[in-house]
Amino acid sequence: MAYRRAVHLLTRRKECVFTMLIPAHSPNFISTPVRFHELSNNRCQGSTRTLHTGARLMVAKLLSLDELFAKRSLQDYLKKTETEYSKCLDAVNRGGTEEELYSEDELKAKRTRVSQLAPLIQSIRELDTKQKEIAETETLLKDEDPALQELAELEREACLQDIQDLRQKILDLLVPEEEADLADLVLEVTAGVGGQEAMLFTAELFDMYHGFAQHHGWSFDILEHVTNELGGLRHALASISGHQCYKTMKFEGGVHRVQRVPKTEKQGRMHTSTMTVAVLPQPTEISLTINPKDLRIDTMRASGAGGQHVNTTDSAVRIVHLPTGTVAECQQERSQMKNKEKAMKALRAKLYSKKLEEETSKRYNQRKIQIGTKGRSEKIRTYNFAQDRITDHRIGATVHDVKSFLLGEDLLDEMNSLLQEFSDQETLMELLGENSQEGS
Repeated sequence: MAYRRAVHLLTRRKECVFTMLIPAHSPNFISTPVRFHELSNNRCQGSTRTLHTGARLMVAKLLSLDELFAKRSLQDYLKKTETEYSKCLDAVNRGGTEEELYSEDELKAKRTRVSQLAPLIQSIRELDTKQKEIAETETLLKDEDPALQELAELEREACLQDIQDLRQKILDLLVPEEEADLADLVLEVTAGVGGQEAMLFTAELFDMYHGFAQHHGWSFDILEHVTNELGGLRHALASISGHQCYKTMKFEGGVHRVQRVPKTEKQGRMHTSTMTVAVLPQPTEISLTINPKDLRIDTMRASGAGGQHVNTTDSAVRIVHLPTGTVAECQQERSQMKNKEKAMKALRAKLYSKKLEEETSKRYNQRKIQIGTKGRSEKIRTYNFAQDRITDHRIGATVHDVKSFLLGEDLLDEMNSLLQEFSDQETLMELLGENSQEGS
């Protein structure tokens, strides 16, 4: 989860994943090569790709497990959690005594907390046991018997691996999953600045995400697809369903910039164009309720290429959510009923996304989300065809081979994994920071 890929690099290759980065205008600016390892069954293989970092980062680097567990703030937080667990468990066991009476609601809350903390506390105690074992093993290494020393060395290596595994498990349990991480999603792409070239680039990225969905075995259902005469894409919506699809794709939201010589350019000049991606988690019926009275549903004739039903039947549907002014429409299907279902799916995703953004702004301060707000106005990535590179500006990561990246397979997967690692570590640092402030 949070740091697994980084830990493989650190423990097996003894390389630091990211070094402290100085702002680009500084004469001391550093661009450090970092290796991407292809993963197979969570094991690093020999094939590597080079990734360079060079950007203004609020979080300096991904820390190793040793560095994280050396932090006093983490140790203090774990001790605080153990104390809380012991108090809750004691209260549950003595809840009916005269010494300390609790209401049914209070006891229920404490039982729930005990259940939530139990896996973490078990891992913390197992880690303490392993650390005591390795201290005893270190003593045996000083023995004069070579056979005993060899056995002690083997035991020490196994113990060190167990410690690393337990530390990783503790971190995984500490970083909470977002409410929407298990949701399906609605993908929205819109051409930005750059005219025809922006639309052509939008079509390429939409195809990239289609390939990414196929790569993961997810379903990809097009809700809306508005093209131009050159084959470019003005705007498109797609519903994506599959295991952890939103969690995997949530960092794709934002402004994507392309720098290249367009097909329509006759003098060979480089153009810069943009397009926007929105990744909207698809809510369940429980997480979002829409009052039918708040909707205005309009039907109209479909436009564009599409056969005999275009401009002959009122199959296209537009739905407006009156309280917020949010609009969703669909004309993909010949059936008005199917178009209404797809438009409603897109509307629910848009409203749910707004709800989550409001909750996020209340929960976190402005220091949070160095990874990005996943918002529409934020430039997140540049695709430079002349230099054959893709740079993600949020973490300063650059990877080469644009053609392979646009296939929507391993390179895009690796970039999103790295973004998730930074996000998880930032969440952990926020958690430890809040704990320090509470304790001060």
